Amino acid sequence: MGMLKEFKDFAMKGNLVDIAVGFVMGAAFNKVVASFTGGIVSPLIGLLFNADFKDLKYVIKEGVADASGKVSGEVAVLYGEFITNVIDFIIVAFVMFMIVKGVNAMKKKEEEAPAPPAGPTQEELLAEIRDLLKKN
Repeated sequence: MGMLKEFKDFAMKGNLVDIAVGFVMGAAFNKVVASFTGGIVSPLIGLLFNADFKDLKYVIKEGVADASGKVSGEVAVLYGEFITNVIDFIIVAFVMFMIVKGVNAMKKKEEEAPAPPAGPTQEELLAEIRDLLKKN
């Protein structure tokens, strides 16, 4: 039972939970970026090439089409898909950079917050007590 409690304490630490939440949000954000790139960016770039951008490829060896029209034996470099994935990565990296930059700016503001005004020094307090005692 001690090992189970120790694991629970480890799993519920703030940093580990934060990492798990970040991982889940990152996976969801990656899907959004992939749909943005595949649905908006790729077609716009595809206009330049008069083809679906993700399907761009350099065929090294032609394949043979069977009776159903399925091509087999083709050897090709799928550079359109690679470029799409690079664009996805750049978008995700830029957004993560902006998030980290914002968090760092917030931390810096917290650190630069003015310190509360200092109270009276020990000497001032002792002088005040002395003056009060002299009056009595």
